[in-house]
Amino acid sequence: MRIEVDARGQACPRPVIMTKKALDEINEGAVTTIVDNEVAKENVSKLAKSSGYEFEVQKGNDNEYYIHITKGEVEKTNVCIPNTFKDMAIAFSSNVMGKGSEELGKILVKSFIYTLTESTPYPATLVFYNGGVQLTSEGSEVLDDLEKLADQGVEILSCGTCLDFYGLKEKLRVGSVTNMYTILEKLKNATNTVTI
Repeated sequence: MRIEVDARGQACPRPVIMTKKALDEINEGAVTTIVDNEVAKENVSKLAKSSGYEFEVQKGNDNEYYIHITKGEVEKTNVCIPNTFKDMAIAFSSNVMGKGSEELGKILVKSFIYTLTESTPYPATLVFYNGGVQLTSEGSEVLDDLEKLADQGVEILSCGTCLDFYGLKEKLRVGSVTNMYTILEKLKNATNTVTI
């Protein structure tokens, strides 16, 4: 079976997610992903390599790249997927990701949360505190993705003190209000904790 994925014009991480979905549809065969920038080419190539698949990159016209990935019978042990991901808690202390440009930080956090919706198994808990509560409140650009995660059973908790501080308690749109004791327990008892 051969599948073609046209990921031209797609922003990161969509080319990788589109490719992964196509690879998941087949037991054996080939997936060709077409991208139009160097970063997407590198990211799709890394996906193929980390999954243990053979791949070849061909340069097309202008900035187009064709990544040909061959999928055969690959042992699951060759794919690095932590068994503990389901026991993960992710803490959001801000409505941006990283330090530096606020505009870029908003793009990154939006991309990160979207990627969570496309990656399984899902983390058990998402905790939002300080400026992070803005992500779970009215006007947030990530509400649809957070609602998708909540619908899949991901626990979404927002700090009540923080919501009060920012005047957002009545504007919470996804998940539930929590307190610092619960936040500590969720972060302490998770097998893995990531802070954004």
